[in-house]
Amino acid sequence: MRLVLIGDGDSPHLLKWARALAPQVELWAASSRGFAPGFDALVPARRRLALDTRPDFEGGNVALLRHLPRLAAWLKTVRPDWIHAHYLTSQGTLAWLATQLFGAPGRLVGSAWGSDILVTPQRSTLMRWLTGRVLRACALTTSDSLAMAQRMRELGAGEVMTFPFGLEALPPLPPAGAKRDHLLFANRALEPIYDPLRVLRLFAGLARRWPDAELVVANDGSLRAALQQQAADAGLASRVQFVGRLDAATQAGWYARARWYLSLPSSDSVSVSVLEAMAHGCIPLLSDLPANRELVRSGDNGWVARGDALPGVADLQPLLDGAEAIAAANHAWVAGHAMFAPCVAAFLDRLRALDAAGPAR
Repeated sequence: MRLVLIGDGDSPHLLKWARALAPQVELWAASSRGFAPGFDALVPARRRLALDTRPDFEGGNVALLRHLPRLAAWLKTVRPDWIHAHYLTSQGTLAWLATQLFGAPGRLVGSAWGSDILVTPQRSTLMRWLTGRVLRACALTTSDSLAMAQRMRELGAGEVMTFPFGLEALPPLPPAGAKRDHLLFANRALEPIYDPLRVLRLFAGLARRWPDAELVVANDGSLRAALQQQAADAGLASRVQFVGRLDAATQAGWYARARWYLSLPSSDSVSVSVLEAMAHGCIPLLSDLPANRELVRSGDNGWVARGDALPGVADLQPLLDGAEAIAAANHAWVAGHAMFAPCVAAFLDRLRALDAAGPAR
């Protein structure tokens, strides 16, 4: 099978797909930007096309569309069986137009990433129409949550495969006693959509009752200075660490030590970070989103904060009392339901079946 990935080659998420696909298909790749160094060992340079743009993933990608003739010409030389577009309102649009306007060969398959389905189509009638056209053009699409898959069908998608954008390797469960009961960890981007100010408010409420409570905030973003000021104003500067962007090993260390994991975005599908935290035995405290309710039974293996309400010590104490059992259960759930390799294998099996059946008439 000759498959072309189209997406942001600088993204670790596209690189993760490439690692899973490269041993199983003849893999080619086109990037709206450049390519992360990890692609060198997976896709030879002669099989790659870098458009070197800086697209805005919320739309308005005129610079990206200017490269449409170049992409189409490249696809005609590649002659792929499948064009696998990631992020449907930018690279998905580009792939669709290459086939529709320029006759590029290959059947379309699309993978939704979250805001391309949950946010962008709500911005305008045009973006909703365009998203629907791309979805309908795909012989198969993938979603990482049941809630997003339903939204994709409402927008016009046909067949949707649903599986988490899961883990490539399962970390060992930290031994009993390794976690600090009042250590909380958060690592979503410090941007408005992830509502890190709410994360800090949740911690402030717990810190009043837990004198030894600490919050570690990883990642970076436009709200970092405001968060640091808010922590200082609340008298929590010594109890909140801002550690910036972390490498995988350092982040795994924080997951292993933290009892709690905080993620409170206003919009999201199934988050890889939440899956990582669960695999490391953390108890997740999440915002009330459909995808989060697919992972967490509030009060059982974590907490889903309803509406504006945030959990307090009284809410969390029963979870803390059963923390070791919850850690083992969350680790086992990820092992059984959220490993990436088996999901990609099933995805490729479906593409082979579609190949055998031929294009829909």
